[in-house]
Amino acid sequence: MFGGGGRHRVAVFALDGVIPFELGIPLRIFGGARAHERAEDAPTLYEVVTCSLRPGQVRTDADFPIVVGHGVEALAEADTVVVPASHEMGAVYEEGRLSPELAAAFGAIRPGTRVVSICTGSFLLAAAGLLDGRPATTHWSSADHFQRLFPRVRVDPGVLYVDDGDVLTSAGVAAGIDVCLHLVRRDFGTAVANGVARRTVVPPHREGGQAQFIRRPLPEPQLAGTVQARTWALERLEQPVTLRQLAEREAMSVRTFTRRFREEVGMSPGRWLTQQRIERARQLLESTDLGVDQIARQAGFGTGASLRQHIQSALGVSPSVYRRTFQTAGQG
Repeated sequence: MFGGGGRHRVAVFALDGVIPFELGIPLRIFGGARAHERAEDAPTLYEVVTCSLRPGQVRTDADFPIVVGHGVEALAEADTVVVPASHEMGAVYEEGRLSPELAAAFGAIRPGTRVVSICTGSFLLAAAGLLDGRPATTHWSSADHFQRLFPRVRVDPGVLYVDDGDVLTSAGVAAGIDVCLHLVRRDFGTAVANGVARRTVVPPHREGGQAQFIRRPLPEPQLAGTVQARTWALERLEQPVTLRQLAEREAMSVRTFTRRFREEVGMSPGRWLTQQRIERARQLLESTDLGVDQIARQAGFGTGASLRQHIQSALGVSPSVYRRTFQTAGQG
């Protein structure tokens, strides 16, 4: 997908009723990815084009239209297709079916092309059959309706995004930023993704499993959160960190802390801690020449064998392959 020296081509599929904010996310994130963060004249790593069913004017949900220069041929040429939400999906949203014109457009996408939805753009992917039997998410307010329309999709309504390899789905609006940054990180490594995040002034990394901001009853004002414990843990990832120690930082019982942590972060403390250690190891693999055993100690995995197991499980490659891939990408 990244061979041959050419840039990775991203096609953003804009339909009538598109939300301008979501439409602009792929260009801002992918279009801002450069091999060298500090060099403004460094080549961009992606080519981003906007397309629709046909070239010309496209209505938005705002008080202005946009003019698109590409038709469905751009879908056939893309390495990644991004589908933002539209407020005029009609039969797709109500009945779960594509019009013949939309079906032909999705049929133009080459096998193996990566497809990404933002917010309720997931309805289009599901109606095209791309999510059958797969895990997926959408905006929490539409999740129940989505599941009724598409019972073959394994819907997780509480997460920011779901990465299922060649098909990714994200939740409402800002989660589109998260999934695009996640893909930059997956494609070119942490350093490139963090550079985009700094220029965009957004958090560099929110895990897909983090909870959506679903409306829940407000907690009592006097109830503490878990921020201090997380900050404390991040400062000593290389050391053993126990659940009891984390709970003591917030003066909570282990049971109360675990429940509060899940409410705030969307996962268990143990899973979160492992993810932070993997992220530390990724950064060290990309930016240093330290040996695997040294990185394992600094990231808190203890042994090189443990680090290899966690990296292989999380990323599907060995630490040496990851380093070779992303040190090269960052230097390209």
